[in-house]
Amino acid sequence: MTDFDPNQVSFAQGAVRIEGVIRKHKLDLNKIMTSRDQHVRAALKDLGVSNVPKGFGKVQLPFVFPQSQFFISHAEANGKVGEHAHHGGDALRFIAAGSVTYNGVELTEGDWMYVPKGVSYSLGIGARGATMCYCYCCCCAGFADVRDWIVDPGPEIARH
Repeated sequence: MTDFDPNQVSFAQGAVRIEGVIRKHKLDLNKIMTSRDQHVRAALKDLGVSNVPKGFGKVQLPFVFPQSQFFISHAEANGKVGEHAHHGGDALRFIAAGSVTYNGVELTEGDWMYVPKGVSYSLGIGARGATMCYCYCCCCAGFADVRDWIVDPGPEIARH
């Protein structure tokens, strides 16, 4: 066994820390934030984690999701994602490879983007395409994707 113990703090205690940092840095969780925003970078300095194995660095991100579903997507080069919003809950997008552009700012490998519930946005995909990992507080799958898995799909899902 190593000196590293990832079970020192509860989920609730971690959430309290995040809430304090949000207040201190006046972060607005009703607006989109990215890892490139200067005010977010300042907040991340207060969210560093020292409880990590030797050779690791870690930072806690400035938001908490009560429940989540995870996805990975691949986008072709130079594509576009039209204006849309996620009405079921907040979302977090990590750029794993390639790049996307949001609001004139290029997000590349290792960057992230927090999208609050109901806030509209669009993206441009970079010249190398993009691989993104998503964490949603909504599903973002289509009717056809879930139809065969739902016991009583109801008329909205059944007709698709």
